[in-house]
Amino acid sequence: MKEKDRRYRTTIGGQALIEGILMRGPEKQAIVVRTKDGLVVRQEEIKLSKEKYPFLGWPFIRGIVNFAGSMANGVKALMFSAQCLPEEEQEAEKSRLDRWIEKRFDDEKAEKLIVTIALIIGLSMSIVLFMLLPTLLAGLFDGLIKSRIVINLLEGAIRITIFLIYLWLATRMKDVHRVFEYHGGEHKSIHCYEKGLELTVENVRLQPRQHPRCGTSFLFVVIIISTLVFSLVRWSNPLMRMLFRLLLLPVVVAISYEINRFAGRHDNLFTRIITAPGLALQRLTVFEPDDGMIEVAIKGLELVIPEKEGSDKW
Repeated sequence: MKEKDRRYRTTIGGQALIEGILMRGPEKQAIVVRTKDGLVVRQEEIKLSKEKYPFLGWPFIRGIVNFAGSMANGVKALMFSAQCLPEEEQEAEKSRLDRWIEKRFDDEKAEKLIVTIALIIGLSMSIVLFMLLPTLLAGLFDGLIKSRIVINLLEGAIRITIFLIYLWLATRMKDVHRVFEYHGGEHKSIHCYEKGLELTVENVRLQPRQHPRCGTSFLFVVIIISTLVFSLVRWSNPLMRMLFRLLLLPVVVAISYEINRFAGRHDNLFTRIITAPGLALQRLTVFEPDDGMIEVAIKGLELVIPEKEGSDKW
């Protein structure tokens, strides 16, 4: 790609994997994984559900649909990257449940079942850890604090604290830290592309590692919006509050997605203010990549850039 004076925000995004990166463009997605034998690449066309059912692309509805799709797609990509590990490492990473499923189902059914179970477990743990646990802990102060507004703010503070501790502990793990370095490669390469610079290791290395459309920023917006939305629930009973948290979760995701989408499409004082906390939080989830990681990010990005220039513009 030739260097040119082009500055716009692209819809292309990615996800860091185990020794690799998933890049997703408007028409294609690509998984690039580095192995001891070189790069392993999987590229495929994207089929959007809104093309068959247009209403799924409507504002607020699209947030819930895209969130669910991204989770499923991300888990599949992670599984693929794990399968690229040496066989002895793959066996060491498999759980007893994985081995039990693989013995009883063919490869295709086993993969679908493992992905489904992983999604259920991951989503359930997130709901318990970041939604229900803060509500339960804040409920312990019901006898001391009479104001529902204060209780809701306390619950939000507890939720943010748990989230920050969770991210900090994750960075202490060597393998996770390395995934976060690939995360940096993904962000830097997208910055380079958005500026119209040639996609070289030298150019990508000079780019900032934080990006306003990062998933970390989205999760932080979810936490803030959940605090505001959940404050509308006036039930004093902790169990009832937890039930309504679950019922309102799709609303939180829908609103958060639209805010993140707006911030991704605009650059002004308002969007800089609302993205600032997420960008600061990325210090815990995005680290400087090495040249090999940058090469993986560049390869993945090049594979999903649409043929029609500008068709990926927000």
